Amino acid sequence: MAQQTILLAGDHGDVALATGDSLTPAAVLVPVTDRPRPGVILTQRTETLRRHAGQVAFPGGRVDPGEDAVTAALREADEEIALPPSAVTVVGEADRYQTVTGYTVTPIVGVVPPDLTLRPSEAEVASVFEVPLDFLLDSRNHVEARTQWEGRERRYYEILWDDRRIWGATAAMIVNLARRLRWSA
Repeated sequence: MAQQTILLAGDHGDVALATGDSLTPAAVLVPVTDRPRPGVILTQRTETLRRHAGQVAFPGGRVDPGEDAVTAALREADEEIALPPSAVTVVGEADRYQTVTGYTVTPIVGVVPPDLTLRPSEAEVASVFEVPLDFLLDSRNHVEARTQWEGRERRYYEILWDDRRIWGATAAMIVNLARRLRWSA
């Protein structure tokens, strides 16, 4: 009998979430490096940002009018870390994720050459780093945590890599990708 894949649809498991037309479309790029041990490029956001300051994230943002998710993810990656769209081989879309902040995020998985020279946008990105794909997809590294937020208990996932804490929507999208691929180490 086939095993059912249980995906995380969004932050709304614990909190009220906007629905329908009130969600803002967004897209992120999941850049996987083409090397013998592939990695995933992530960003550490600057501490000066109004939202999600200091958090680890995929490059990405809002889908502008007239754009599709792929175009938006590639544009944002170019703006945030100077990753040229021409260097990305798009594999496809992963499962959408709805955030408590009102976004419906489409992860776009793409393969990029190893050792690209990436330059973080000073306004948005404090640093760019790479985490081995097998580490991210290993469910033993997906830690479920809890916190109080707006008077309610909120559950979320976190993945600890070296001195980095990957959590919230970014970790949830990684958990979904691992579950979709049924990854096991």
